[in-house]
Amino acid sequence: MALPSILRIRRRNTPSPTDSSAPSSRASKEKEKEDRPAAAAGSQPPSTYNGQNANISQAAIKRATRLRRGFAISASCSYLISFVFLILILIGNTYNKPVLNDIYFFKLDLADIIPTSVENASLINSIAQTIGLHDFYQVGLWNFCEGYQDVGITYCSHPQTLYWFNPVEILMSELLSGATIALPTEVVTILSVLRITSQLMFGFFLTSALLNLLMIFASPLAVYSRWWSLPIAILAFISTLLVVAASVVGSVISFVFKYAAEAQQALNIHADVGVKMFVFMWIAAGFAVWGFIAHAGMGCCCVSRRDIRTGRREVRNGVVQDQTSPRMG
Repeated sequence: MALPSILRIRRRNTPSPTDSSAPSSRASKEKEKEDRPAAAAGSQPPSTYNGQNANISQAAIKRATRLRRGFAISASCSYLISFVFLILILIGNTYNKPVLNDIYFFKLDLADIIPTSVENASLINSIAQTIGLHDFYQVGLWNFCEGYQDVGITYCSHPQTLYWFNPVEILMSELLSGATIALPTEVVTILSVLRITSQLMFGFFLTSALLNLLMIFASPLAVYSRWWSLPIAILAFISTLLVVAASVVGSVISFVFKYAAEAQQALNIHADVGVKMFVFMWIAAGFAVWGFIAHAGMGCCCVSRRDIRTGRREVRNGVVQDQTSPRMG
């Protein structure tokens, strides 16, 4: 009678087929749970930033490139200011307007061309004015204007491309009714040099104004990559060179005219350098120089967006980590 009870005890301790599969099913479920995050991560699109910068946010990128962005904006603003003053130089003295007629390179005063020490000087001066000589002549980039002291500007010549001021031709046309006279060789040489330098100055100012207009919109591109800084810096150098060269030529012509006119002791000629034109030229040149310095600096300094995207510069919490000098990027 005891045998069936022993068999029942052994049957209870023997594992059934369903009990043996339970641990394996639990293990497979746990493995599935572990594989789900990996599968979810694999389904996400790959980051465009490599290395330590893979999970960097846009706010952190803006903080990291803040210095470069500041230089780019300052360069763009500098070119805007330079462009405005270049426009004032280009339109100065073109028409008889309240603002434009005060912007000129130099002004010749011939009101009392015959000195008072000469007998009947006042009579000769009045005769000269009667036959066509004006009290003053002021020169701009495109033309010249003339007038009388008590009246103001009475006439401005039509604007001409590559204009240069030829005082001998103007005086002969007004005093001698277009007659020609033989000029000394020295005077012919001086007039030739004046023509060449004036036309160079005209081309430099016009070209630099167009380049500065382009640089206003091109400067912000330097934020994205150092490779953008290379062509932009080249354009900035050309623009700066043209503005500075034109300003130097304009200043030299103005002061040479003043010196040459007042050096004639036999004639009572005065000359004034246009203060506004002089200031406008060098303000435009100064801001163009700063724009070039900013772009030249961004070519080797300041982190760009491409530096962060390629992992060449590591960023943590919006702060660029010190590393060796990065390659062009």
